[in-house]
Amino acid sequence: MTESVPPVLSDIREGFHELSGNDRLTFLLEFANELPDLPARYADHPELLERVEECQSPVFIFVEVDADARVQVFATAPREAPTTRGFASILVQGLSSCSVEEVLSTPDDFPSTLGLTELISPLRVRGMSGMLARIKRQVRERALVVPPSE
Repeated sequence: MTESVPPVLSDIREGFHELSGNDRLTFLLEFANELPDLPARYADHPELLERVEECQSPVFIFVEVDADARVQVFATAPREAPTTRGFASILVQGLSSCSVEEVLSTPDDFPSTLGLTELISPLRVRGMSGMLARIKRQVRERALVVPPSE
């Protein structure tokens, strides 16, 4: 499988690259405000969510794959951790509605391509990489295996 960035993630990355230093941080914080609330089926059952251990803040992820092999990503991150919340929001917005193949072909180093590595700590970038790794693993686990046609 060749690596490629899904269209929405690519647009988000381009948005970061069009900005300079502090404006990139402001853009990231805008994403933090856009993280959707969890649907009731997860908000009422937090045990279904997986903790992202690479994040210092309590971040939880859950992925659904539907019968058409389309992915939905759900995440929660505390409002008092806006950088982490922004990263979670970028992945939720950028990978939801993508195909299984699009999600799995997303480069593992995508977080480091946003142009934020000189502005935030490597630990925070590692947290976003951890979120992406868990999303991809959950997609692989939940993807429907369709037997080859004869």
